[in-house]
Amino acid sequence: MSGPLAQEIEALLKAAFAPTTLAVINDSARHHGHSGDDGSGESHFTVEIESAAFTGQSRLQRQRMVNAALGDIPGQRVHALAIKAKAPGE
Repeated sequence: MSGPLAQEIEALLKAAFAPTTLAVINDSARHHGHSGDDGSGESHFTVEIESAAFTGQSRLQRQRMVNAALGDIPGQRVHALAIKAKAPGE
């Protein structure tokens, strides 16, 4: 069961990229008690996404696209967000 923030991340990414695969992984438990752990249980995430929207885009451009789609979530509502974005067939 994913929390409300994980569900929001998933919904935003589905709307922005119509991904062929998407995984929003909550890594917060691994960072319990560390810097950035706000006690919410939703402070650290990994996003694994595959979408045709990333075709021809560099790794940095893909990360910027994902961050833009998530608005104020990265850096403000989430302490750490690891992004693994790829185009189909990569």
